[in-house]
Amino acid sequence: MMARVIAPSRTRFIETAFTFIALWGCALSITRYSIPEEMEEGSFVANLATDLGLDVRSLVQRSAKLDVIHSKNYLDINKETGELLIREKIDRENICMTKTTSCFLKMDVILENPIRIFNIELEIMDINDNAPVFRRKTMHLDISEATPPGERFSLTNAVDADVGANSIKTYYLSESKYFNIDIQTGSDGSKYVDLVLNGNLDREEQSVHNLILTAVDGGVPPRSGTASIVINVLDINDNAPLFSQPVFAVNLSENSAAGTLVLTLNATDLDEGTNAQLTYSYTLYTSEKTQELFSLDPNSGEIKVKGVIDYEESQSFEMHIQAQDGGVNPKSGHCKVTVFITDLNDNYPEVTIKSVKSALTEDVAVGTLIAVVSVSDGDSGDNGKVELTLNQQESLPFLLNKSAEGYFELLVSKPLDREKVSKYDITLRVTDKGSPPLAENETITLEIHDVNDNAPTFPKSFYTIHVMENNQPGALLTSLSAFDPDLNENQYLVYFIMEKEIVNTSMSMLFSINPENGDLYALKTFDFEREREFLFHIEARDSGVPPLSSNVTVHIIILDQNDNKPLIVAPWRERGTVVEEVIPRSTDKGHLITKVIAIDADSEQNARVTYQLLQITDSTLFNLDQYNGEVRTTRMFSYRDPRQQRLVIVAKDNGDPSLSATVTIQISTVENVRSFSETTELPLEYDVFTDLNLYLVIGLGAVSFLLLITILVIIVLKCQNPNPKVIKIPQPNRNSVISRNSMISQRSSTIADSTLISSDAYWYSLFLAETRKGKVVVRQPIIPKGAGYFVSSIPRSIGPSETTDSRASTLEQPRRELP
Repeated sequence: MMARVIAPSRTRFIETAFTFIALWGCALSITRYSIPEEMEEGSFVANLATDLGLDVRSLVQRSAKLDVIHSKNYLDINKETGELLIREKIDRENICMTKTTSCFLKMDVILENPIRIFNIELEIMDINDNAPVFRRKTMHLDISEATPPGERFSLTNAVDADVGANSIKTYYLSESKYFNIDIQTGSDGSKYVDLVLNGNLDREEQSVHNLILTAVDGGVPPRSGTASIVINVLDINDNAPLFSQPVFAVNLSENSAAGTLVLTLNATDLDEGTNAQLTYSYTLYTSEKTQELFSLDPNSGEIKVKGVIDYEESQSFEMHIQAQDGGVNPKSGHCKVTVFITDLNDNYPEVTIKSVKSALTEDVAVGTLIAVVSVSDGDSGDNGKVELTLNQQESLPFLLNKSAEGYFELLVSKPLDREKVSKYDITLRVTDKGSPPLAENETITLEIHDVNDNAPTFPKSFYTIHVMENNQPGALLTSLSAFDPDLNENQYLVYFIMEKEIVNTSMSMLFSINPENGDLYALKTFDFEREREFLFHIEARDSGVPPLSSNVTVHIIILDQNDNKPLIVAPWRERGTVVEEVIPRSTDKGHLITKVIAIDADSEQNARVTYQLLQITDSTLFNLDQYNGEVRTTRMFSYRDPRQQRLVIVAKDNGDPSLSATVTIQISTVENVRSFSETTELPLEYDVFTDLNLYLVIGLGAVSFLLLITILVIIVLKCQNPNPKVIKIPQPNRNSVISRNSMISQRSSTIADSTLISSDAYWYSLFLAETRKGKVVVRQPIIPKGAGYFVSSIPRSIGPSETTDSRASTLEQPRRELP
């Protein structure tokens, strides 16, 4: 069983071996072709059918195919024509990686039925399709400038993918006076190149050399490739630092802020690296003061302000600076920097006040020195020129007078008046001429002391004060206040009444004034019927030295009160008696029976008297005129009328409240009337009514001897009053004091004639009536004791009712008692 199995296996092996031997025999026949690389697709290579001795038709029948060994199939067989064609471009450098002179592409042509293999070798021939290429496009070489000539430096070779004559043939170097190349050939024919130094290098002259190395192959046309050679010349410390100029001049404004850049020094060193790394520093020739004010950066060379720069302290600074490199054997360069300080208007002008007076009296003379002022400015040029002025000088009584350079005198230019301005704040303003200008103010406070140069003044020059009569003694009339603009004792005022006697009475007995506040008081009760007004002066005097004073006129007017009732003076009767009148019964209608006359010591409305019938026996028989007091008959008497008629008449004034007086008249009617009515006769004694008798005699003689008697009357008047006391009316002036009412009481009587008939005329008519029988009879009215009524018995048309001679008139003795 084992034999049977082994037998078939052996038989199959033998068959296979015979078949392989037969095929190998066929394959030992190799067909070779040669083509250049880079042929176009579809290019004809060879006719395989012809070259292999095959029938073209059999290629299709026997399924001919091309099998490329170990490579990409770049060829194809056209089975219809038997041609071998280029299927894809062939790059010899891709097929034959190794640089050999020959390059073959091996393939087999296989036919089936029966199988037959044809070996074909296709030689790919090189063309010059590749240019030389340097592995490094740029080659950097560092060569010290101290390298001697002849030194060699290896360069990177170029490569060329082509072979043979198409490979690199030679090298070229761009033109250079310092370098050239040396080409060497290796054992394999490769070309090598070295860079050779021909001369001495100077980095400071040329620190970098750029060369171009070109590799050229031997193809036709030749191809080339280039590479850049960058040669850096390495520095040695053979150059010292150098400043652009040995001396620098810089202008710097004073008061420049700290950190302000003054100057940047830039020294140069032709070396490089540490040999060109410079360090800046001050040398020993630079002062410590300068080093305190300016900083120097050792690396950048920047000079900056460090301290306070003041032109007034120093106008310039010098700095000696060195720059030192960092070489092993360092070298240095030097320069000098001069900084000129530009003045700024940074100093305010100064005002210094010397010999100043803090106070002056207001009466100082114009030109009085107040202070000496000096001005200065620490700046220079226009910045140091100053101008001194007074603020609001137009309104100040002061001026500045330049006495010397930088010195001024402050003087009084106008009269001072403390009452207008008591204190001055004098502002001195000093301004320099810088841009912008700076100014400084200094204030002097000047007190103005008072002098007594102002008299007291009253608000008005004339005061009219109305005082109601019957006032209380000590009553405040008014307050007179004067004003004195001075100070202290110069304004302390004292008030007093300027003394003036009237009828032997001093004003200080009538009025009193408070010396401190000017309150004016009445010291007595005034009676309008005696005193009507007062005119006097009040003086206000200050306490200065010498004292000043002024006065004011005070006019006191006494106002009337209705304090006097009417007084019936006609018909005259004794107190409490009835007036009897006798008239004939044949009296006609309208006959004047009597006339009632009442007087009132008051004035104006208080003295206006009207008359009324209070009682009457027969109201149809008599009529009373309410204004003139005339009693007249309204009809003739009849036999039926009683012989006795009684009338009660009231005289009433117009005051408020109204006051009145009454009179009772008994009228008797008779058939025959006596020539002279019964009257109460009162013989006149010479010592009582001397002047009145004289006037009555003159009146009687005036009927026939008017001119002669008039002359005699004048002579008698002069003889009867040898020493008349004359009251003269002074002219009003500042010191006059007039009691108008007192003068009137001495010059004339005040008779309020509300009946519109003069009381003098009445007495004259009464005088004529009563002297018809040659008797001199005076009807004496009952006058209350102390009443101020003054009645003249002489008509105003005959004798004066007013006179300046207080003793020559019957009006001067209002209180004389009648016997």
